[in-house]
Amino acid sequence: MARTRPTLNRWSRKLHRWGAIATLLPLGLIIATGITLQLKKQSDWIQPPTLEGSGTIPSVGFERILAAARSVPETGIESWDDIDRIDVRPGSGIAKVRARNSWEVQIDTATGEVLAAAYRRSDLIESLHDGSFFGDWAKLGIFLPTGAVLLALWCTGVWLWWMPFSARRRARKIRHSASA
Repeated sequence: MARTRPTLNRWSRKLHRWGAIATLLPLGLIIATGITLQLKKQSDWIQPPTLEGSGTIPSVGFERILAAARSVPETGIESWDDIDRIDVRPGSGIAKVRARNSWEVQIDTATGEVLAAAYRRSDLIESLHDGSFFGDWAKLGIFLPTGAVLLALWCTGVWLWWMPFSARRRARKIRHSASA
């Protein structure tokens, strides 16, 4: 047992040191974008706030929603091909139309009126956070292994934190049994 513990301790320190260096850049990006994403509901710059429409029962059709979205020039929406997705929220009375260029238009589902239009940065930040911004090769080849190394860093960090407590406890037991 005494032989195994120093080897495990040495291995833990090496993995902790080199793992931290190897994952420095991707982990820094993951942490920075993760903190930014935590603030997306508090910052209009990251994600436009969700407004309330005038009713809770949608009464406008998709053609009217498309026409309303087309009326905002910044979106570049001319046809359905220019729309990435539509998020209909009946409880709020709005439809969020996201253009492929990251602009978002919020439309009242009762009147068809444009309530707001703003640039949405949260999708870009999310793609940076998970690595998909750089492509599947980076997501699976860099960011996934970084997550695995982060888990190993957490495990070795816990071990390195616990090790002195364990050593003191063993030393106390040896002193106690030697004095008895």
